[in-house]
Amino acid sequence: MLTLTQALYDRIVEHARKDHPDEACGVVAGPAGTDRPERFVPMLNAARSPTFYEFDSKDLLRLYRELDDRDEDPVIVYHSHTATEAYPSRTDVTYANEPGAHYVLVSTADTDGLGEFQFRSYRIVEGVITEEEVQVVEAY
Repeated sequence: MLTLTQALYDRIVEHARKDHPDEACGVVAGPAGTDRPERFVPMLNAARSPTFYEFDSKDLLRLYRELDDRDEDPVIVYHSHTATEAYPSRTDVTYANEPGAHYVLVSTADTDGLGEFQFRSYRIVEGVITEEEVQVVEAY
């Protein structure tokens, strides 16, 4: 299960909406070994595409150096889908190289008739996608 604060949830959704119609992407870092998302790190979608996201290689290198310096892990890796449901694509699965991370997808399209976005979380390990419950709390 992914547990995150309402403030982090809101920031991820806000980023997805702001970058629409392009896909948004980013990371939420947390203290190493805790599985507790704390630090919101929005990233630039270097692809600037409505159907694909890609972290800029320089930004990604800078992020991983920063994570090492701060003794943090990428707890959440998130991105948005602008025209499809919040479910990992084959490309998303290929890029899922953090087996300990929660992969959050936010759909900015109303694909299920339940509203203007979906917020879903998955574990993706060795190509296997497992959806998990999302618990939003006021504070840890």
